[in-house]
Amino acid sequence: MTQPADIPAADRYQRLDAFLGKLHGDIYPETPTEGHSTISREMFSRLQQQLPLPPAAAVLDVGCGQGVGLELFKAAGLQPLGITLGPDVEACRAKGLDVVEMDLSFLDFEDGRFDMVWCRHALEHSVFPFFTLSEMHRVLKPGGVLYVEVPAPDTSCRHQTNPNHYSVLGKSMWMELIRRTGFPEIIALDIHFPTGAGPDTYWAFMMRKPV
Repeated sequence: MTQPADIPAADRYQRLDAFLGKLHGDIYPETPTEGHSTISREMFSRLQQQLPLPPAAAVLDVGCGQGVGLELFKAAGLQPLGITLGPDVEACRAKGLDVVEMDLSFLDFEDGRFDMVWCRHALEHSVFPFFTLSEMHRVLKPGGVLYVEVPAPDTSCRHQTNPNHYSVLGKSMWMELIRRTGFPEIIALDIHFPTGAGPDTYWAFMMRKPV
């Protein structure tokens, strides 16, 4: 019988690649909404107050959608770069925004490149969020800032039932994964608001990579 250790690494990675390829069909465009735009503005303002960035900071927007955050960072004098998949890439480029097509879990950037990584409503799309968080930690400069925002499970909006959501975890689990990644101090905020389906909750986490 073939033992797991006897399976070539290349074969294992091919199976992973094929699995991720099947999920590509779940990708959908993230059309901006006033509610999400308002929350983005409010949370970026709080982030600047709590964990200020240097002038002209290099920012990576992971899962940038159609560019709401990128436009916000650009207006603040920062140097933003977005990554996303599917039709949102061209939607951002049509606005003159700097965007590359890239999976959020496989960041093709050198270590310590960015002053901030912004990941708003993207991490729940990862099939292995611990690894994804580790990649964000890797590309951050020492002293760099990470912002993560995710939907809570079991609210009126039932985010866990979205076919493109693979990791709608509990708040304590998110905080534990973030700590294990290398962020010992986390500022956690609950965002509560009404929707047509009923009350909803997002969880926001702000942290600075140790120097």
